[in-house]
Amino acid sequence: MNTVFLDSKMSDDARRASLYAGQLFVFSPSQCSLELCRFAREMAQEAFGSLDPQSAQFSLPVEQYVAILADLKPRFIHHPTCKELLSRILGELGCDLEKTYFDVPRMRTATHGGYLTAGIAYAYHPHRDTWYAGPMCQITWWMPVYDIEPENAIAFHLRYWNHAVRNGSAEFNYGEWNGDGRRNAAQHITVDTRKHPRPEEPVELHPQVRLICPPGGLIVFSGAHLHSTVPNTSGRTRFSIDFRTVHRDDAMNDRGALNVDSACTGTAMGDYLRCSDLTHLPPELIDRYEAGNAVCLEPEPRRSVGARRRSRSSVRPRAGGKRSSASASI
Repeated sequence: MNTVFLDSKMSDDARRASLYAGQLFVFSPSQCSLELCRFAREMAQEAFGSLDPQSAQFSLPVEQYVAILADLKPRFIHHPTCKELLSRILGELGCDLEKTYFDVPRMRTATHGGYLTAGIAYAYHPHRDTWYAGPMCQITWWMPVYDIEPENAIAFHLRYWNHAVRNGSAEFNYGEWNGDGRRNAAQHITVDTRKHPRPEEPVELHPQVRLICPPGGLIVFSGAHLHSTVPNTSGRTRFSIDFRTVHRDDAMNDRGALNVDSACTGTAMGDYLRCSDLTHLPPELIDRYEAGNAVCLEPEPRRSVGARRRSRSSVRPRAGGKRSSASASI
C-alpha cells in the first residue's frame, strides 16, 4: 500500500520509517522554502537577462541555452545561501540538525517539446536514485521553482516499489561518474552518451502518480522510489530544485529501504554535509558504504508486486559478512 501524506505532523523518525516503507510526503511552502525559490528565480532571471526563464528556450539556439545553464547551475549549487536555507528548511520540518546531512541542491530544467533532453538538462528515464549510488537510507526532497502542472511534473511508478527492474546499475561507479559524467554534462546537447543506469527491460509507465504542489512546496520520497521525468508538453520550461538527505543514525545502523535491484559501486555518502556546521560524515562511516549498494542487494532475483516487504534488518550486512565496527567510534 502506498500513501501520500499532506503536511504530516509525524516526527522525523516516523516519517523516515514511512518513507523507507514506500510512502510519499507533500509539504506546503514554508517561509524558508519560498525564500529558496525566490533566490533561484533571481539567479535564473539574471542569467537569462530580458528573457523569461520559462520561455527563453523559444528565443535562443540550444547551444546558447546550454551555455547559460552551464554557468547558472554550478553557481546556484555551490552558493552559500542555498546551504543556509536548506538547513533552515529541514529544521522547519523537524529534522535533527545535528544528525541530518544534506547534499548540495541541484537546479533542474525540463524544457518543452524535447528542445533539450540531454546533458545539463537530462530528461530522466524511469530510475531509482539508489541506482546512482545513493544509499538505501537516502531521502529525496523535490520542489518546483515556478508553477507546475501534470504535463511538466515528475511521475512515480509505485507498482515497482518492491518489484525489481533489470537495470544497468552494476556498471555504474560513483567515482567515475563524478570524474567524468557530471563534469562533462554540458558537452552533451543532442545526444547523451554518458553511462546512465537505465532499465534493461520494459517498464510499465502506467498507472503512475504525478504530485502537484505550488512553488516552494516539497515532494519527499525515498531514494528507492522508481520515478521519471514527465515528457514536457506544457509550453514552458520547468525549473525545480532537489536535494537529498541522510540521517546519521540510519546510516550507522543500516536502516533504509529494501534494496531490490541496485547493484552500483561507490557511494555518494562523501557529498553530505551536516546541517548544523556543514561538516562531512565521519570518514569511517563513508568507507563502510564505498562498496556500493551491491553488498546489500536483496538475494531473491525478483519479488512479486504484492509480496510482503521484509524488514530492513533481514538484508545482508553491508560488507564482509558482518557489520563494521566503525559505528562504535562515531
